[in-house]
Amino acid sequence: MISTLSKFDIKDASLAGLGKKRIEWAGNDMPVLALIAKRFEKEKPLKGYRVSACLHVTSETANLMITLKKGGADVALCASNPLSTQDDIAASLVKDYGIKVFAIKGEDNKTYYSHIKSAIEHRPHITMDDGADVISTIHKDWDKYRGEIIGGTEETTTGVIRLKAMQKDGALKYPVIAVNDSMTKHMFDNRYGTGQSTLDGIMRATNILFAGRTVVVAGYGWCGRGVAMRARGIGANVIVTEVDEIKALEAAMDGFLVMPMEAAARIGNIFITLTGDINVIDGKHFKLMKDGAIVCNSGHFNVEINIPALEKMSRKKREVRPFVMEYQVNSKRIYLLADGRLINLASAEGHPASVMDMSFANQSLASEYMVKNSSKLENKVYTLPENIDREIARLKLSAMEIKMDKLTSEQKKYLASWQEGT
Repeated sequence: MISTLSKFDIKDASLAGLGKKRIEWAGNDMPVLALIAKRFEKEKPLKGYRVSACLHVTSETANLMITLKKGGADVALCASNPLSTQDDIAASLVKDYGIKVFAIKGEDNKTYYSHIKSAIEHRPHITMDDGADVISTIHKDWDKYRGEIIGGTEETTTGVIRLKAMQKDGALKYPVIAVNDSMTKHMFDNRYGTGQSTLDGIMRATNILFAGRTVVVAGYGWCGRGVAMRARGIGANVIVTEVDEIKALEAAMDGFLVMPMEAAARIGNIFITLTGDINVIDGKHFKLMKDGAIVCNSGHFNVEINIPALEKMSRKKREVRPFVMEYQVNSKRIYLLADGRLINLASAEGHPASVMDMSFANQSLASEYMVKNSSKLENKVYTLPENIDREIARLKLSAMEIKMDKLTSEQKKYLASWQEGT
């Protein structure tokens, strides 16, 4: 047994008291996960299995870890972003719940990857990713780390893109369930969760008024849709930039201005990237921005903003508020938030518990599905079966006390037939 298994690396164990209260508070708004936890505690579907999770260490994630442990799993957790750890949550998971945690908010790149390796040294049967950093680290040294891995799960769009590229190249060495592709994940978490939490993060970092300002949203996927919708809802003028014809058309028909970033850079006040791609805001765009422009990212990695280019072209920089760095570019000031990291987790608390309830219901049921079906799965990226997705939706509706109509036998027959027409 590797010695690191009995250890943890967190900022301050004395923060556990506050963390426990926050974990319980989030749990109050996660009824679907609570139902799964209750069943897991009784049935123990993950008994004897080790799980290494690389996720944002938040109060919502804590409830997922507790659910997995109730299901019998031996869990280790590290952060999926250097700025996304809530240190009081990490402390409580270690002290109150006996879960191994390797995560400190603000950790440098070297520490970040050492924590990932510590989680991998847990010798997982199942990996759980948000951005595919654990999977990619394992694959880089496959012979050392493969151990007894039967499969994994992936939480976010960026990670799924990486994994599908690995599958296409024949490089993926174990099956992975793309939790992000479940309808009860991306249609709600990505849209409503990212939409609200991104603006929350910007407001907490800057205390600016959105009403009357021009917000430039780069990318009109589910996350971009959510941010654009919420920004308009609080009075902002919203511009969308896109490279996909269908998404650009959708944004235009949703009532947003659509233009290239080079045009948007001249008139925007606040810039938010949500594309999963590199250098979406580049040096040429910084040169065109107005004095006081605010730039931030809500995609998984901070590569969406070309920070090295901004550093190179600025005369000086200074931190004017926590998570707000002012760059002097010629006679203009450009403000970069949270070093281009996930603004909703760096300066706020991430997605509300209510929406993560469905996302983490998917994660827990994906782990159970992996255990039951690992022998049948190839080294590919899979989506959870639709019946599981719909069951999560049914449970969420029930928790919200929302009732639906049901098809009559006559209606079912009509929809299944072709004989009847007008």
